[in-house]
Amino acid sequence: MKYSEYKEQQEKRLNIAIGHLENGVDFADIATAYIDDSVVIGKGTFIGPCVTLEGNTVIGEDCRIYQNTRIKDSKIGSDVEVQSSVIIESSVGSETKVGPFAYLRPNSNIGEKCKVGDFVEVKNSNFGDGSKTAHLTYIGDADVGENVNIGCGVVFVNYDGTNKYRSTVGDDAFIGCNTNLVSPVTVEDGAYIAAGSTVTKNVPGGALCVARAKQRNIEGWAAQRGLYRKKK
Repeated sequence: MKYSEYKEQQEKRLNIAIGHLENGVDFADIATAYIDDSVVIGKGTFIGPCVTLEGNTVIGEDCRIYQNTRIKDSKIGSDVEVQSSVIIESSVGSETKVGPFAYLRPNSNIGEKCKVGDFVEVKNSNFGDGSKTAHLTYIGDADVGENVNIGCGVVFVNYDGTNKYRSTVGDDAFIGCNTNLVSPVTVEDGAYIAAGSTVTKNVPGGALCVARAKQRNIEGWAAQRGLYRKKK
């Protein structure tokens, strides 16, 4: 690229940002905003530094799009907070919080008043209003109902090496930490999954599912193998 072409491109980018500024959008640093001319942003929305908004993206009013976020071909409701995350070909409902460091892959539909927290990845899934997944979770090919709590380290095991399968979690369900949901499986409304479970069968509504191996302690095992010595 020639310097003259670069300057022309930078001027165009700045003019796009200025247009949004004049329409009521706030910027931390207008010089570091990367916004395509096809993007729509509502009044009162704040754009942080080094934010990239691409394609047919629509962002509602009074949102907070913080630094180092990339949003492409997605629809974001009003009063949404996104921190340092990537959203591609997906939708996020109003009053939802995303990130930091979340990844919404194509065809992810997040409802209103949800929480998709740090190091959560969602792919080709629906996530109902009021549901929360705070951290370290993979939700792939799933339909999650309303007001569901998904604990830390939960994995929707959707791929067997050949085919991908879909799972369903009903309204008001509680999925404990470090649970594996081996698709296809259904967790019905109001069911609870105990932490550390690997679920391979459907769970009835209101039931508690415990799917763990029984704990066994072998005394002296480490010492017998020279792996552990008590301090004198």
